[in-house]
Amino acid sequence: SLHSTKHHFFCSLSHKPTTMSTAGQVIRCKAAVAWEAGKPLVIEEVDVAPPQIHEVRLKILFTSLCHTDVYFWEAKGQTPLFPRIFGHEAGGIVESVGEGVTDLQPGDHVLPVFTGECQQCGHCKSSESNMCELLRINTDRGVMISDGQTRFSKDGKPIYHFVGTSTFSEYTVAHSGCVTKIDPQAPLDKVCVLSCGISTGLGATLNVAKPTRGSTVAIFGLGAVGLAAAEGARLAGASRIIGIDLNPSRFNDAKKFGVTEFVNPKDHDKPVQEVIAEMTDGGADRSVECTGNVNAMISAFECVHDGWGVAVLVGVPNKDDAFKTHPMNLLNERTLKGTFFGNYKPKTDLPSVVAKYMNKELELEKFITHQVPFSEINKAFDIMLKGEGLRCMITMGH
Repeated sequence: SLHSTKHHFFCSLSHKPTTMSTAGQVIRCKAAVAWEAGKPLVIEEVDVAPPQIHEVRLKILFTSLCHTDVYFWEAKGQTPLFPRIFGHEAGGIVESVGEGVTDLQPGDHVLPVFTGECQQCGHCKSSESNMCELLRINTDRGVMISDGQTRFSKDGKPIYHFVGTSTFSEYTVAHSGCVTKIDPQAPLDKVCVLSCGISTGLGATLNVAKPTRGSTVAIFGLGAVGLAAAEGARLAGASRIIGIDLNPSRFNDAKKFGVTEFVNPKDHDKPVQEVIAEMTDGGADRSVECTGNVNAMISAFECVHDGWGVAVLVGVPNKDDAFKTHPMNLLNERTLKGTFFGNYKPKTDLPSVVAKYMNKELELEKFITHQVPFSEINKAFDIMLKGEGLRCMITMGH
């Protein structure tokens, strides 16, 4: 029966019968390799080693491009590390598991996630944190935790990993704590966007800002993460969702995500927080900042109502940024909060977000504005660099 399950599993993956198992063997497959900063990715044949202790090897079926991939590919403000395989928003199927992995098995449908859940550390044991000590995001590390080696190579030379996922490859290896098992009925070409940006914005609103029904929510930045935050406000029953963005072309699309009003700071000669305070009789009940711009962070905090207002910071600032605000803004009972990955624990909480999509509460299709085959992955980069669309779905073409 073991033989027949393996046989069935590989049939379902490749649509042609095979009796060969690839477990324990090096797999040669296609990957999009970034050889140097800012240069187009090159589709190469690479070798993917078997998973080691606490690791799983995944067959990636769909991946999408997130701005973080572009940011580190450009390598303008970070430590450059090349050659590297980027990609961290994806869906796939477990091909094989390494020693010590008990919660995943070949054939499971999964989302790899850039942060993890070891389930042992103080953060994982706390109901208030999702910032696992062992597996939280590390953008500088290009190797696996267990042995400090890469699982990717070409002609015997290592190719570095990215945030523990490296999904721009037909096969990849990840720590099992960064791999979430999901409902096998969920379409991977839709729910894969939940492995990063959409969950980040959605959770920032639902888990951290927690707007009440009928309240007013201001969203700074109407990219994919900001629109996911707006979607969260819509699900929470907010009566007014105010979108703030410098790009007026984003306003029309944002209506699909529940945004009811728009403010372009460039249209006003006073700080945008004052504009919002006037619109809302003293301030928004909640705000969610999704740009990473330090001035937008100040505005997001100062635009919430005294007595009960809560501002949530999601956007990642530049490393030298600092912001200042008058302490009275806090003493007058405004709350400033930060969030990481929408306060979702990847393994524990993501299956319930997938369920929200499956029961039609959460709409994901509207986030996916473009589609390209894996061979044309550089088109996805062009689309994002031009600021067009939200998410480009890349089909691996197995």
